[in-house]
Amino acid sequence: MDGDVGNEPSGPGGASGPSGLNGPTERTLDRTADKAGEPDSGEYARTAPAQSRAGRRFTAEFSPADEEKRRGVRRMKLTATGLLVFVAVVYVLATWAEHAGAGAWAGYVAAAAEAGMVGALADWFAVTALFRHPLGIPIPHTAIIPKKKDQLGLSLGEFVGENFLSGDVVRDRLRAVGIGSRLGAWLSEPEHADRVTAELATALRGALTVLRDSDVQAVVGEAITRRADNAEIAPGLGKMLEKVVADGGHKRVVDLVCTRAADWLVLHSDSVMDAVQGGAPGWTPRFVDKRVGERVYKELLRFVTEMRDMPEHPARGAVDRFLRDFAGDLQSDSDTRARVERLKSEVIGRSEVQDLIASTWSAVRSMIVAAAEDERSELRLRVRASLLSLGRRMAIEPKVQAKVDGWVEGAAVYVVTTYRAEITSLITDTVAGWDAEHTSRKIEAHIGRDLQFIRINGTVVGSLAGLLIYTVSRALGA
Repeated sequence: MDGDVGNEPSGPGGASGPSGLNGPTERTLDRTADKAGEPDSGEYARTAPAQSRAGRRFTAEFSPADEEKRRGVRRMKLTATGLLVFVAVVYVLATWAEHAGAGAWAGYVAAAAEAGMVGALADWFAVTALFRHPLGIPIPHTAIIPKKKDQLGLSLGEFVGENFLSGDVVRDRLRAVGIGSRLGAWLSEPEHADRVTAELATALRGALTVLRDSDVQAVVGEAITRRADNAEIAPGLGKMLEKVVADGGHKRVVDLVCTRAADWLVLHSDSVMDAVQGGAPGWTPRFVDKRVGERVYKELLRFVTEMRDMPEHPARGAVDRFLRDFAGDLQSDSDTRARVERLKSEVIGRSEVQDLIASTWSAVRSMIVAAAEDERSELRLRVRASLLSLGRRMAIEPKVQAKVDGWVEGAAVYVVTTYRAEITSLITDTVAGWDAEHTSRKIEAHIGRDLQFIRINGTVVGSLAGLLIYTVSRALGA
């Protein structure tokens, strides 16, 4: 039905009814809008998509700003309707005056008023047909917005996708903005670098808080275990050991072992001699066992002491040769490499090692959170310094600016080209989810005031055109 923005009486006066603004039609439309999920009346309701009739349509409440706009539309409709009534009265009076012999002027006034009425009615019909059926009559190609709402939403989405979300448009716009230089100038300010650092710290703490320790520990443990299982460590260990022996790095270890062995022997002489005597045959005299134990202990202590004090001791050379041979076997001997791999699997499979791997995340997490919370921590100070340095380089170095611009342009183009359909579907799906009648009323609230000027202009232009045509006709003697 024609009427005010959802609540005007039918008739020409309202796309503008002259009989008032609060009639039965208004109450009918309000009740219709309040029945969420019920089919709308009229041809456009019968032709609406099935999902509309299934209660899928979304009807938003009018905001205070919308209500104010609706009142403005009503005022403009009243003005346009009043002008139509005015030219109609003028036409009646001018026609009466012309028949009463008032003079030639009455014909000019009547012609202007008559054309003004025609223009006003034609524009009333055109404006009303956008939103509803004029006079409630289902004339073809009327109620355009309610019937074509989904098509309009689809066209709008396609328009946005083709003209705003194309790769060339996005790239040209970003290039014109000069993001690299602007971002560099902004980031080179200490207070801005502090702000970014604080935001990054907050984001980092939030991310670490959201993550569950058990999940991360499981992922870290599985990753380390899988990496260790897939990587053969024997050749690497062999190369490392070979280099250590070549550089003499193992000698300090040998020195430490010899020193600790000599000290232990000095402190545990009785234990050594008891061990030797305990392994002697039962038929040997005890004094013989004791003498043998003392002799073994002295020789063992002498050997370890000489090895400790003599860098060129033959035993040290034997250790060097053993280590070199072992390093070679780790790299080339298949049996040795297989043994190392079995040992590695056994060590990794132990529960103690798995617990150690899992606990690593907890330690790292606590360390990172503490560093992120401390404004004077080395982590935040380094991040701040890096941001300042990056900002200064971006502000003055064209190469850095070009790199940043290229990264931003590439990322933006990838997003808009890859997800263009998803972005435009936000428009089309949103429009498709609106209730047809409510959408029509809401759109009219926003643009209806300007459309009433079309009616006013139609009345004025029609009057002037009618006056001109009548004048030309009289001048030509028609």
